[in-house]
Amino acid sequence: MTNAIIRRLLLLGGLAIAGILFIQTYSFMRTRNVKLQEFNQTVNIALRKVAESISVYNGTELPKKNLIQRRSSNVYAVNINSAIDANVLEELLEQQFINHSLNTNFEYAVYDCATDDLLYGNFCVLSNIDESTPPEIQDLPKFDDLIYYFVVKFPQREGYLLSTMRQSLIFSIIALLAVCFFLYSIYVILRQKQLTELQKDFINNMTHEFKTPISSIKIASEVLIKSEEVQSSPRLKNYAKIIGDQNKRLDHLVEKVLDIAKLEGDSVKLNKEKIAITHMVRSVAEVEKLKFEELGGSIEVELTTVEYSIEADQLHLNNVITNILDNARKYCDGVPRVKITFSNLSEGLAIKFRDNGVGIDKEQQKKLFNKFYRVPTGNVHNVKGFGLGLFYVKNICQEHGWNIRVSSAGEGGSEFTITIPKSLLKSEENEQ
Repeated sequence: MTNAIIRRLLLLGGLAIAGILFIQTYSFMRTRNVKLQEFNQTVNIALRKVAESISVYNGTELPKKNLIQRRSSNVYAVNINSAIDANVLEELLEQQFINHSLNTNFEYAVYDCATDDLLYGNFCVLSNIDESTPPEIQDLPKFDDLIYYFVVKFPQREGYLLSTMRQSLIFSIIALLAVCFFLYSIYVILRQKQLTELQKDFINNMTHEFKTPISSIKIASEVLIKSEEVQSSPRLKNYAKIIGDQNKRLDHLVEKVLDIAKLEGDSVKLNKEKIAITHMVRSVAEVEKLKFEELGGSIEVELTTVEYSIEADQLHLNNVITNILDNARKYCDGVPRVKITFSNLSEGLAIKFRDNGVGIDKEQQKKLFNKFYRVPTGNVHNVKGFGLGLFYVKNICQEHGWNIRVSSAGEGGSEFTITIPKSLLKSEENEQ
């Protein structure tokens, strides 16, 4: 994943987080305001019912204006034109609050004209939310503009509102946890990317450092094998040949590691050119056939009447075909044989490589193109490599817009199929 993609993901993730937090906060505050309005309306209705009951009980009329006055966020004053019996008031308050589902604790006080002071009434418990909260008479204010009135305070109003917003609160907590999980995931991804880049830098530096001694060994082995002493001694000549062959193999492995590093770093550059694909496959097969014939095997290419041209990188295409054929030769218990066919499918041209090797079961087929994965070879113990060949093949096919898959080939062996979409093909009659 490139830095540009990661920056875009971080930007989009940040916008998503900001959007979630904004929407959730707005929704929570709007729900709270609605619940607060409902609470105020319900309190006003209940207190009006109480005032009307007291008016009937005393046989007096209520003020036509400013009957119920909200003096602070949780304090209400009820103006009545007659004396108030505290015992009757408490019973009426509890009855009306219960009838209107105002299940929250409250305290009240009654104004006494004789003493010009509020006589504290009682702290009434209607809810189990913080029942231990002690009443505080100093919190109940006195109002000089009223004569006969009582004051009601809801000290636990916020707790009551939160209890009525339980569903909204749960959703807010879930959203917050999701945001925290997302932020932690981003941290893990960035940390993992940093470690991956350190690993890539180490591999790149290490493989580049290998190139110098490999070149020196190559020159030394060529000089050594041409010397008269080595030429005159079959044993020394054989040793010199082994040095040269193993040096070539080491150089090939280092190049493969560098190619994989380029693929992962998105730095691979395809030099596309027009290529006759069927001719290209046959040419590579002719070169690889020599290795098969040394083991008594063969490569058979089924000719087609139509030559297809594609835009592809010749070097990488050559490597893809070579890797597939090389695996067919190495992963075979007996005499290696490969048959290459071309098929016209509805989605495009399918190039199939069918071998008679050890075969690959379905579970292993799922992991076959993973980096460093190597199929267990049973009794075959002479297969060397890093498990990078098919990973390279898959990535090159993807870079070209092709598809590659593997399946069992019936009586043992495997079949690799490269499908080139029709949109990337040009056909013309084969001149052969």
